[in-house]
Amino acid sequence: MKFSPEEIEQYRGVTERVSNGSQLAASPKLREFLNYIVDCALRECPEEASEQQIGVNVFGRKPGYNSSEDSIVRSQARLLRQKLASFFKEEGASEPITIEIPKGHYLPVFKKRLIGETGLPAVASALSLPSTVIAPESRGRISLGIIFILVALVAGLALGYALPRRGVASAQLHDPLWAPFLSQDQPPLVIYSNPIFRGAPLKDGLRLLPPGTVSDAPEDDTYTGTGEAQAIYTLTRFFDRANRDFVLKRSRLVTWDDAKSRNLVFLGAATQNTALAELPTATQFVIRLDENAHGYVSNEHPLAGEPHEYATDGTDEYAIVALLPGLESSTRILAFTGLTTVGTQSAVEFALDPMHRADLAKRAGLDHNLARPFEALLRVHVRRNVGLNAEIVAFHTR
Repeated sequence: MKFSPEEIEQYRGVTERVSNGSQLAASPKLREFLNYIVDCALRECPEEASEQQIGVNVFGRKPGYNSSEDSIVRSQARLLRQKLASFFKEEGASEPITIEIPKGHYLPVFKKRLIGETGLPAVASALSLPSTVIAPESRGRISLGIIFILVALVAGLALGYALPRRGVASAQLHDPLWAPFLSQDQPPLVIYSNPIFRGAPLKDGLRLLPPGTVSDAPEDDTYTGTGEAQAIYTLTRFFDRANRDFVLKRSRLVTWDDAKSRNLVFLGAATQNTALAELPTATQFVIRLDENAHGYVSNEHPLAGEPHEYATDGTDEYAIVALLPGLESSTRILAFTGLTTVGTQSAVEFALDPMHRADLAKRAGLDHNLARPFEALLRVHVRRNVGLNAEIVAFHTR
């Protein structure tokens, strides 16, 4: 939701008073927590108020830490909710605006109190998320006129959130890495891998058919990896927040007449994403298979001190984020590939993280406010088939 300058001033004012109040006087980290999430809400950057980002930016955790094992953000959020409730019940009882952190996320909700609570008129609250529309209870009789206004207001809010939010201002639209893919000219094409399996799922099961293998068994090319599926979901949320669309296609259905004039996003290694394998652009990091069909990364043009190959030890894996020139001069390509689908998913999550994508653009350098083409090789730390965090181990500019 777009906040007016007056609203921003109001909400920052009440946040400052809460921060300086007795409830948070002895809790510097809770004050920092509150100010951080309020800033995320007012800057309209909900993706920066995730549990991971709060853990890193407020509580000093390492990027990609395992939040399922480290509950610092959840436990401190419960305490902050209690402190906020106590403040507005006691020393902040006369505040015209309250701050709440609804369970389920960490974005604050700013609510204006009703008549009888502070003597101010009932007005709709400024909401951070559409799912947080809460109708406060009145302490007296409500006339039919007020009921009508409230019903109309809630209906208007619901309708407003149901419709596309055109013209939403967002830092994402000017991001050096993602801006070309969020332009309004033509939605990018997101192309995910769909390797060939042989067999029948209800009879003898499906088995992956290695590239170049000929088989007489029935073939099925309608599946993709769980990592690619999760990556598509993550990309969808990112594009939705920027109020932008993309076209989704599995690799075997891509036609180059349609793709050549678009910005392209590839998910999955070229060994399983046939469209990426057909791409004429040569890359410096290439995923290959050894004689035992085990994946490794070939470093085609190693820089000083770099190995020619990157192979896993069975616990971690490697993934690649590549920003490449497009098939036409005005377009670009983003390719996310991993030795497994977990690597592909981790590469997408890495490039969508605000801190990491800023680092990628900084390493690559800018050209007309856009990141220059590059290839980044990531080492992904995997536990129980989940990519916990990733780090750049090699970086090549093009």
